[in-house]
Amino acid sequence: MIQVLSRPTESQAGVPVISLHKVAADGVEVFYRAAGDPNAPVVLLLHGFPTSSFMFRELIPRLADKYRVIAPDLPGFGFTEVPAERKYTYSFDALTHTVEAFTDVLGLKQYSLYVFDYGAPTGFRLAMHRPERVTAIVSQNGNAYEEGLGDAWGPIRKYWAEPTSANREVIRQNVLTFEGTRWQYTHGVANSQMVAPESYTLDTALLERPGNKDIQLDLFLDYASNVKLYPKFQEYLRNSKPPVLAIWGKNDPFFVPAGAEAFRKDVPNAQIQFLDTGHFAIETHVVEIASAMKDFLAANDSNKSVVESAAQRRSRA
Repeated sequence: MIQVLSRPTESQAGVPVISLHKVAADGVEVFYRAAGDPNAPVVLLLHGFPTSSFMFRELIPRLADKYRVIAPDLPGFGFTEVPAERKYTYSFDALTHTVEAFTDVLGLKQYSLYVFDYGAPTGFRLAMHRPERVTAIVSQNGNAYEEGLGDAWGPIRKYWAEPTSANREVIRQNVLTFEGTRWQYTHGVANSQMVAPESYTLDTALLERPGNKDIQLDLFLDYASNVKLYPKFQEYLRNSKPPVLAIWGKNDPFFVPAGAEAFRKDVPNAQIQFLDTGHFAIETHVVEIASAMKDFLAANDSNKSVVESAAQRRSRA
């Protein structure tokens, strides 16, 4: 059963307004944001660490005039609730299973994927499981290649090699903090005042919930499984050749530009675009990202007639 938390409305300027929902999927109460014509082609937005669908607050309405845009909060993030009795194991396989169940509950038969950070290994797993459903992929600092891993992964790589309580505590004390989260948002940004403070402040507040830091530390450890799967992700890209737009903040210390350029090894026609910003490129360059996405999706959408019919319905309304 889908619970609507707020009803979609439309402003006098005709700008789509985001509606908030919760739906039960995989034994989890998945919170998600949505906007756009229910009959329009779907764009599924998958967020990363340590944020939630809140990161898409400015992007969703910029896409929703032509697309049905859906952005869930992954388990362990945002406002998705995992009941204690579910005994959820926080791994990237589990996140993917929940997102897959979520798409089934919503009846999403085809969609374009926007993947960022943790959303990338989740989205690529989803695409491998059901390649026929993915019509295009937009990677915004969403990595699938070893060469894309920057030096900022050093402490986490040490944790992978030696998952001791001491190494776990180093990450807890140095990454899972207000300053650590703010740094992820502001590093590589020309003017840090451009980054809305509610972004990293909200993330920090949610990280501080009882038990959440251990969830994040478990996912940090499991991220090694994503690196092992990179060859499988690349095999999917070679075999299925989905249209790819890699639009990256070029100053990202976690996922460096080589990771974007690497997509062309497996999808030769992949479009690569760099922005002069950091990891959370959407915070400073949402206008540029939305414009690039709309051009890319319009050029590669196999369901253009659906887009056009949705636009015609709106014009008649």
